[in-house]
Amino acid sequence: MCRAVYPGSFDPITNGHLDIIQRGCKLFDKITIGVLVNQQKSPLFTVEERIEIIRQVVEPLQSPKTLIEVESFSGLLVDFAQQKRADCIVRGLRAVSDYEYELQMAQMNRHMESDIETVFLMSDEAYSFVSSRLVKEIFILGRPVSQFVPALVEERMREKVSGVGCRVSGSET
Repeated sequence: MCRAVYPGSFDPITNGHLDIIQRGCKLFDKITIGVLVNQQKSPLFTVEERIEIIRQVVEPLQSPKTLIEVESFSGLLVDFAQQKRADCIVRGLRAVSDYEYELQMAQMNRHMESDIETVFLMSDEAYSFVSSRLVKEIFILGRPVSQFVPALVEERMREKVSGVGCRVSGSET
């Protein structure tokens, strides 16, 4: 069984994230989506809300061939990957600027745990400019984000913003 961890803050999960997950399903028997708990950020959604949303939007991707699970984690990614008995860490790349950062992280992770590989998947061209941070900014400023996120996510964003009078400062991508 080939296992992978796909980490991120997913605040919110975007169509770009889903594209990476769908393509990862072709490569791995089990994918654990690791929702990062980062106390230094001010996310729009709580970790619990993000997990619930992600579980709902990935449900159609579940198949007998690939199991998808969603969990939160804090601390080092390699420790989480070891805990999940992952063979690989999956990272999506949108641009050259992503590559420089991700390469540094992959090399550090490999130095700490040489048995876990990092696999980079290039984002689909349609999502190469989409980030959670930009989606939140666009949404908060009153523009629709339906082309960037699943309908459920936009609905939950609308509920969150209308119910709280939300600010999106120090957002996670």
